[in-house]
Amino acid sequence: MKLFLDTADVDEISKAYETGLLDGVTTNPTLILKSGRIPQDVIREIGQSFPALDSISAEVVADDVNGMMEQAEEYICMDGNITIKVPMTVPGLQTCKALSSIGHSVNVTLVFSLAQHILAKNAGAEYVSPFVGRWEDNGICGVDLINKIYEYNSKDISFYNGYNTKTLAASLRDVRSVEACALAGADVCTMPPAVFWKMYNNIMTDKGLELFQKDWDNVTK
Repeated sequence: MKLFLDTADVDEISKAYETGLLDGVTTNPTLILKSGRIPQDVIREIGQSFPALDSISAEVVADDVNGMMEQAEEYICMDGNITIKVPMTVPGLQTCKALSSIGHSVNVTLVFSLAQHILAKNAGAEYVSPFVGRWEDNGICGVDLINKIYEYNSKDISFYNGYNTKTLAASLRDVRSVEACALAGADVCTMPPAVFWKMYNNIMTDKGLELFQKDWDNVTK
């Protein structure tokens, strides 16, 4: 399973990128707004600074297909592996179909059901982003959706159409959600930087390191 960082903070991306374990980045207008910068400038900097990333999702926010296509063109011409992120709407999927048909990577976001996943997959999306955390916030098991999508994909023979749609588990709140989505068959998990770093932590690891250090100190005295 690949790991993406859900942020527009270039400094945070840089720290994770240096580990060699980061595969991509997802952004959205809210995240970029927090950075206080122009979206195009942020996406351009991420693409130029981190060329080894598989995917950098840049979201379009227009209401119609023409507007989305115009915004998409601004991002597509930038350096880096730019993935155009579109909403799970009729215009969003029309834009996805148009872009994917000419070889561009598309991430369909705000997916909350298997039916929506099917539509996005049929539109040629490279990534479909089920929002696990937002379901969990409303008392519904978001991982169940990842399970349903995995079960559907394992039975669906539409891969013969040339599309290889990946399930990108999004809106994750903690490490347990990452683990659950991995077990449920997610191809990618995107998470805030804090969750990425917490994946390294375990109290048993800490205790083990402490014991090893004590033993080493005793041996070297």
